Amino acid sequence: MQLFRSAFVARLALAALTLIFVAPGATAQKHGAAQSTAPRVDLSVVKPESVGFSSERLENLHALLQQVVDQKQIPGIVTILARHGKVVDYRTYGVRDFASGTPIQRDAIFRDFSMTKPVTGVAMMILYEQGKWLPSDPIAKFIPEFAHLKVYKGVGADGKMILVDPDHPPTMRELMSHTAGFTYGVFGNTPVDAMYRDAKVLQSKNLQEMVDKLAKIPLLYQPGQGWTYSVSMDIEGYIVEKLSGQSLPDFMRDHIFTPLGMRDAGFYVPADKRSRFVTLYRATPDGKLAVDDVTGGRYDAQPGMPSGGGGMVSTAEDYYRFAQMLENGGQLGSARILAPSTVRLMASNHVPAALLNGNYGIGLQTLRPGFGYGYNCAVVFDPPEANLSDGKGTFFWDGLAGTWFWVDPTNDIVFVGMIQRVLGPTSPNLEYQSRAAIYGALVDPAK
Repeated sequence: MQLFRSAFVARLALAALTLIFVAPGATAQKHGAAQSTAPRVDLSVVKPESVGFSSERLENLHALLQQVVDQKQIPGIVTILARHGKVVDYRTYGVRDFASGTPIQRDAIFRDFSMTKPVTGVAMMILYEQGKWLPSDPIAKFIPEFAHLKVYKGVGADGKMILVDPDHPPTMRELMSHTAGFTYGVFGNTPVDAMYRDAKVLQSKNLQEMVDKLAKIPLLYQPGQGWTYSVSMDIEGYIVEKLSGQSLPDFMRDHIFTPLGMRDAGFYVPADKRSRFVTLYRATPDGKLAVDDVTGGRYDAQPGMPSGGGGMVSTAEDYYRFAQMLENGGQLGSARILAPSTVRLMASNHVPAALLNGNYGIGLQTLRPGFGYGYNCAVVFDPPEANLSDGKGTFFWDGLAGTWFWVDPTNDIVFVGMIQRVLGPTSPNLEYQSRAAIYGALVDPAK
């Protein structure tokens, strides 16, 4: 099955998907504030040449980002580039919103959307280290409601769906690599996608209701025989809650956000921080940008159904702390979140080679030789084969509102880019253009 060859189609579908990701719940809760024991991160900018970059050639990055702001393709941008744990470039461009013209600040709060997925992956890996699950475990071990899932095998002459038993129970490894057979219900036009839409899976009032609905819907294909961007990470959020006894937001706060000093990360923006919450925009038919006050919801209360696939908000610094922790092998300062071996497991390709054929992907990302998917993140395990200049083992992901990040363990590079424009067919490709500019400025990688 060939999926999502067009980034245009995928982006439009993704926009529809996120309308329901963070519908507010009835009870608002305060974000956990980072404690004084949170690791200190030096964000002072060092001379690029001290870590192998060319100041002159980094101007290509600055010019690229300034141009899209000047052309009003993007309202505002905050970026952080680091090598060897030292910040090389930390800049802001543009405004928080067009109406006020208020310059964007470093502490602006952005919608992370699908950049929530790697954070949910880390939550899962924390529980993995606690011995609470294994990649080979069937998902039904933790979600008994999934014990009798069927698999879609086409439509019969009578117009009814043909359902068969799975060749094997879908596993945790397949869940975390989008190969278990789940879907989202908004990208495809299969009868299975229609069932997701009819059941309003993503509009469920809580994660238990979502699971109950999914238990009645067949898998799109045999486990391990396809790759589909899916509700898998929302299912992981349910598993985190079940294995930990905490809500997903509380677990992330206690085990990731607070230890790392991610002061503004969470699933909603409290009243005292709303002035820092950026305005979201999307393109109109005439190519201009208009305020989008629908996508993602209001973010003014803790959501009833917290989305492990797309519900977070954070600042650039928050996400940089998270990404640098991964680059450091699971540790930031004195705060150790994961062991190095666990990070390697998460950031290794887990998609069968037969599926890395260019026929699967989402948005800008196409699975192909050298380019796969690990646990909740994409992985470049053979850069020349993937036609990329990244270092071997680079892992990353992006979000609907244009945010993007990557971690390059070979070159010891971390990059975070935060913007506020819903992706569409006319969006600039900052994710890959910025990579070309940054690797073009790395003139002394041995340094």
